[in-house]
Amino acid sequence: MESRKVLSALSYFSIMFAGFIFPLVVFFASGDPEVKRHAKSAFLSHLIPLIPVPFIIFAGVTQFTVNEQEIPVFFLAGVVIAIILSLIVLIWNIIKGVKVLIQE
Repeated sequence: MESRKVLSALSYFSIMFAGFIFPLVVFFASGDPEVKRHAKSAFLSHLIPLIPVPFIIFAGVTQFTVNEQEIPVFFLAGVVIAIILSLIVLIWNIIKGVKVLIQE
């Protein structure tokens, strides 16, 4: 197996063990343009679940009041969206990593 395939696939699989750090290191350490392309793609996809974090923080600070009860509707919606995004990105990265390994 070629080392560029392994590094490219590990960049995608690193969402399970090293987050966005591994693809960033691979991007700067590798000289192969194909590995750099996959590392950049993996890095950007690892950042997608961080998009709703500011909304979750904002929703945690402000509460929605209904009948004198505070209901954290926006906070819960933000958390659910973050969980769904994380699962989608995890599955997408696994699929991309496997595709890189099996391509010729």
